[in-house]
Amino acid sequence: MALTKVAVLVFDNVAPFELGTVCEVFGTDRTADGFPAYDFRLCGVDGSAVRTSSGFELTPHGDLTPMSYADLIVVPAHGTGTPLPPAALDALRQAYARGAIIISVCSGAFALGEAGLLDGIRCTTHWKYAEELQRRFPLAQVDPGVLYVDAGQILTSAGTAAGLDLCLHLVRREQGTEIATKLARRMIVPPHRDGGQAQYVDVPLPAEPDAPTLTPMLLWLAEHLDRPHTVEDLAARVYMAPRTFARRFKAETGTTPHDWMTGQRVLLARRILEETDLSIDAVADRAGFGDAATMRHHFAKRLGTTPVSYRATFCRRDKLPA
Repeated sequence: MALTKVAVLVFDNVAPFELGTVCEVFGTDRTADGFPAYDFRLCGVDGSAVRTSSGFELTPHGDLTPMSYADLIVVPAHGTGTPLPPAALDALRQAYARGAIIISVCSGAFALGEAGLLDGIRCTTHWKYAEELQRRFPLAQVDPGVLYVDAGQILTSAGTAAGLDLCLHLVRREQGTEIATKLARRMIVPPHRDGGQAQYVDVPLPAEPDAPTLTPMLLWLAEHLDRPHTVEDLAARVYMAPRTFARRFKAETGTTPHDWMTGQRVLLARRILEETDLSIDAVADRAGFGDAATMRHHFAKRLGTTPVSYRATFCRRDKLPA
């Protein structure tokens, strides 16, 4: 399918920035510089003005008619509690049935879910809304740790700027790497960002673990992550047999002692990388990983990035190593 006709669904409470990323990629005429031409249309239910989440109004090009023939349908972000017009949901279903590519940006995934288009589909949204998306649409396969998901005909992105990543990915997929890279350079953004949105999730070290009988031990453990710990050692601290301790730990925390400690060590390493200029080896040692290679492994697995890349993104400029 040629990607030339683009219809963007807008209704009340649409998010201006997420809409803007779509307009920047597909709605700006750059044919004079050798870029493809798009027949770009903002579509409202009846063509009348809609109010954005920032309070101002915008007027679409017209009603939903372009959604009946567009190659690409885009649903930008909107409030997750926004009532969705039945006509818009019907238009999404009909577009899907005829084979149009459909993408959502951030919370736009909720509209796709309401239309029944996420059933059995791997998808994503902003990490803040991932649990709600999974709860409301239990047949969807929500992955909260990625910037976007390409499921073929349905593509979904994480929050805000991840919509730009998804649009560039789609241009790359449909129109080639050369065009996508040239477009990214024009917009002064990376043609492809490494890692996923897991690295952007703000998860501070817990002040008070929710574990009825193990809280004192967990608080102590959180203060001594730099040391090696075995299940046998931890069980002895609370006067339990190792197997009993492992079962109790799983019941009260929902995970294993090793997984819990690894998660806490990743959180601690993140904080050290953000707030200090310690070397990567020193961070690994202080967080209890033992060596930088082990820390890199767990960062890649849990955050989709490396400690060096994480520090470059989140460390205060005055704390970056010289």
